[in-house]
Amino acid sequence: MANQNILIIGGGVAGIEAAKGIADLGYKAILVEKRDRLGGNPDEQQYAALTPDLRDTQEALDEMMAPMLNNPNVDIRYNTLVTGASGSAGNFKVKAISAGKEVEMEAGAVIVATGFTHFDPGRETQKYGYYEHDDVLTLTDAEKLLKAHKFVRPSNGEVPKRICFIQCVGSRDRQIGNEYCSKVCCGISSKQAIEVRQQVPGCKVFIFYIDMRMYGYWENEIYWPAQEKYKVNYVKGMATEIVKRGDKLLVKGEDTTMRRPMEVEMDMVILAVGMEPSEGTKLMAEYFGLKQNKYNFIETTGGPLDTVSTNVPGVFAAGACTGPADLEDSVSAAGLAAMKALASVRKSQPVLA
Repeated sequence: MANQNILIIGGGVAGIEAAKGIADLGYKAILVEKRDRLGGNPDEQQYAALTPDLRDTQEALDEMMAPMLNNPNVDIRYNTLVTGASGSAGNFKVKAISAGKEVEMEAGAVIVATGFTHFDPGRETQKYGYYEHDDVLTLTDAEKLLKAHKFVRPSNGEVPKRICFIQCVGSRDRQIGNEYCSKVCCGISSKQAIEVRQQVPGCKVFIFYIDMRMYGYWENEIYWPAQEKYKVNYVKGMATEIVKRGDKLLVKGEDTTMRRPMEVEMDMVILAVGMEPSEGTKLMAEYFGLKQNKYNFIETTGGPLDTVSTNVPGVFAAGACTGPADLEDSVSAAGLAAMKALASVRKSQPVLA
């Protein structure tokens, strides 16, 4: 007889939402998380506020998790790392290491929600000097400073007078094989620019971009307020190199609007790094036999009309493990994955005469 439990791998926003949906419909959700707490990247990377509404991250996560933390239909397995899988729709057996012990979990369907990892800007090239200069940061580094309400230069602890964001680091780059847009970086940079202006009103903020890609309501929620209310300077240009000049950073590149070389001094530079598939995403694809696209994200089978079904019946994928996604995308996909996973286990039940 088919197992009606749904196993969810990954305790980020998509995993949490999927578990809540399954539990609300009266089924058992087993939520596996490799860390000792839920929340995924927003928690692990200490996001200060969410895009686009600037809501406190921890407050939002706490509200999202509250309905499932003491729910008898949700079995949360912390410090649990999946190591293998076998079986098929209706009867999956998933191996894991939990608290140093090997365990096996059984489920009728599986939802993979293993998320993404942030691009390492020092991995391919050092043209931005991420590992050379203390004052060159990533979006995640900047989030930690903003969360602590101590936005200062790491090199000397001083409040910066001029900072810039450089867009599309690790995205839209054919040389490294990441031709795709990571979707959220423009919005996050604009969100952070607003926060910098709020916390350090005297700091001038610049954003160097190829194209600003604001979709849906983000245009009015963060892009225009950043310019009109907070006086953030958007410059269409390409940064090609960052070098040290005294105690400043010299950003070299091209102002593509004016079609001329550009050299500007900054106190801090923030690299808007894109998304790549997490190690967990690649491992789950291997363990379950899931197809991956050319960028190693999990490939779904239905195009825009089915964003969660995979090539393996009974296994679904939600959130940024399938490609760049924002929080709204992840929550929506998780709800769809929960519904399809439940439909899958119901179809696996024998028909009674």
